[in-house]
Amino acid sequence: MELYEAVSPLDFRYYGSDPDFMKRLLPYVSEAGYVTYQAKVEAALVRTLANYDVCSSAIADEVEQAVDLVTAEEVYEEQARIRHNIRSLVNVIRRKISPEARPYVHLFATSADILDTATALRFKALTENVIVPDLIALEQQLIGLAREHAETVQIGRTHGQHAEPTTFGYALALYVSRLGTRIEKIHEAGQNLRGQFSGAVGAFNGLRLIHEHPEQIERDFLALLGLKPSDTHTSTQCVEPEFISDLAYQITAAYTVLANFADDMRHLYRTEIAEVGRKYNPQLVGSSTMPHKVNPEAYENIKSLWKAFVPRMQTVFMDSILEHQRDLTNSASSRFLTELFTAFDYSIYRLRRALEEMDVKADNMRRNLALSAEDTIAEPIYLLMAYYGFPDAYDHTRKLIGQVHQTGKSLTTLLWEDETFRPFLEKLTEPQREALRDPTHYIGASVRRTHATCDEWEKRISNYNGS
Repeated sequence: MELYEAVSPLDFRYYGSDPDFMKRLLPYVSEAGYVTYQAKVEAALVRTLANYDVCSSAIADEVEQAVDLVTAEEVYEEQARIRHNIRSLVNVIRRKISPEARPYVHLFATSADILDTATALRFKALTENVIVPDLIALEQQLIGLAREHAETVQIGRTHGQHAEPTTFGYALALYVSRLGTRIEKIHEAGQNLRGQFSGAVGAFNGLRLIHEHPEQIERDFLALLGLKPSDTHTSTQCVEPEFISDLAYQITAAYTVLANFADDMRHLYRTEIAEVGRKYNPQLVGSSTMPHKVNPEAYENIKSLWKAFVPRMQTVFMDSILEHQRDLTNSASSRFLTELFTAFDYSIYRLRRALEEMDVKADNMRRNLALSAEDTIAEPIYLLMAYYGFPDAYDHTRKLIGQVHQTGKSLTTLLWEDETFRPFLEKLTEPQREALRDPTHYIGASVRRTHATCDEWEKRISNYNGS
């Protein structure tokens, strides 16, 4: 099938449209990759049996060599014949090994032992090798921008209205913190994925026939793969679903941080705000009919994909409910979880490119700040007057604001003309007076907190070394 014959836009428009991006994800999210991980689990099972003298090391060697030759095409051809995915994999492996080795492939296992362990293995690798490194690269970009604009004063906005001054760097520092926390949570959830080797109903019925403590066999099997069992070696036929749910939730939460950031930047793109934009590229087209348009399409794309894939979390929760020891009501639906992870990583990729192209318009930030300069001093007036003991500072400040509307005078003029406030104004320090004269001096600890936040997260993400 050609790329543009695919049904999902994730394939033909996003994930599949960039060969380099697709190449990094294919080993983990593709069906061929999943089959490879299943085969690897089957080989580890035979190696574990050899370590317990159930079969020889030579047989384990033979199986390990055979699984390297297994292809998804072979497995699916066999599945079309017998209509069972894992038994198809077993049959393909058995055809590649000697009759002496065949009895030990899949011995004592059930399908979910292989599927759930392979799922844990590939998603752990996906988070270690792709998602967390990509998030760290994005975090480093945000840190760089936050530091660069730590002192770039910007009007803060609440309810879509001008509020009080802040800095653009401090606004970015919030996302440095939010994303940094998600990096840690995703890493933790990825490392906490579990596997199993406990048989048809999860009670080690088969392994107990040959060993007094089958839990130890399970532990050793999973150790070969770099995984652990559940803390108490309990399961149904399936691994406890919350381990996967935890990872899916942390990915979803991080995706929401990206969407929130994208939404903020999209609003700052607005013509009447124009505080950020994209560096001009004459090759790019913004409209099919308006030649002048430069649109925030990357941020809109991230928000749009987020809307499409965040609801998948509902399916993850529903997949957690299976009847008794197992049913197949999660078999089809759980296969789409890779799409959430793929779309999320694609959005990281898009956002990183958007940040590289970002044009921060500091002059427009100063212009917008000046529009409300007379309004924003109302808060420091009230706070300072109350601090120095004026009994009704809030109400009296509102009275001055009413006079602004009645007289047309500025709030600053009315403040220094006000006889009631005058004794308290005389108590102000020079920095306090400066905050009333110039809103760029009323930015609190935003500069210091920006650098402190960046320092903290630079230190914390360095612990991961890309994994």
